[in-house]
Amino acid sequence: MHLHRLLLGTIFALVLPQVQAWPLEAPVVTVRPSATVVPANMLRLSLEFATAPEGPVLPRIALSRTDGSELREPFLAQELWSPDGRILTLLMHPGRVKSGLVAREALGPILVPGDDVVLTLDGRPLKRWHVGPPDLHGPVASAWSVLPVSPSSRQSLVVRLDAPVDGRDADYMAIADADDRPVDGHAELLDGESTWTFTPDAPWRAGRYKLMVRGTLEDPAGNRLNGHFETPLDTPDAPAVDASVVFDIGSPPDAPSSPRTFR
Repeated sequence: MHLHRLLLGTIFALVLPQVQAWPLEAPVVTVRPSATVVPANMLRLSLEFATAPEGPVLPRIALSRTDGSELREPFLAQELWSPDGRILTLLMHPGRVKSGLVAREALGPILVPGDDVVLTLDGRPLKRWHVGPPDLHGPVASAWSVLPVSPSSRQSLVVRLDAPVDGRDADYMAIADADDRPVDGHAELLDGESTWTFTPDAPWRAGRYKLMVRGTLEDPAGNRLNGHFETPLDTPDAPAVDASVVFDIGSPPDAPSSPRTFR
C-alpha cells in the first residue's frame, strides 16, 4: 500500500507541472471581417479573444474550403498582437494577394471568387465567408453619408461608408468642432464594418463639425483612403493623405431630413 501511494504521488508530481503549463482556454469574441462576404484579395483578418491566450496561436489556425480541403500556407508567419494581448491580426501572404509576384505565380491566389471558406481554431469553426470579386478601390470619404442627429442629445452619429473598412480602424476617424477641437466620445464599427458610429460624451451642440479621417485608413484588402494596394511594382506608393469632411448638426427648419452625403 505504501509503495502504491508512493507511485501515485510520483505520477501526480510529474503530471501536475504539465497540467499547470497548459494554456488556459481563451474564447474568441469577434472575428473580423465580420461580414459574410470578403473580397478575393483580402489581406488581413483579426481575432479578438476574451482573455489573452498563452503561446503561439497561428499554428492552431487553419483556413479551409467548405469541402474540407485546407488552403495551403495562406498566412504570413507572423502574429501581430494588440498591446493588451487580446487581439491578433493575421496577414494573408502578400506575395499571393498581389498579382505579378513570384509566390502568386507559383502557388496561385489564396482565395478564389465563388469559393466558400471556413476559418478554424483547433479544428473548431470560427467564421465562414463567401469569397466575392477582388476589391481594387480604397475607401472614398466623399461617397459616405451621415444620418442627422438632434442637438442637445447624445444621439449616436451614424456614418454609412461606401464599403467595409478594416475592423481595427474605428479610431482612425474622429469628430472635431468648428474650432478644430476634438469631440470626446466612443467610436465603433458595425454592419460588417460598413457603418461607423460615434457617441459623444456630452450632448451635441448645434453647429458645424468635421469628420477627420486618417490617410492610413484601410479596407480588408489593404486599400488605403483614396489609394490602392494593387499597383504596378515599378510605381512608388503614394503618401497617405488625411481627409476632413464638413457636416452640420441642427439643420434649418426647411432642410430635408434624409441622410446627407459628404461633399
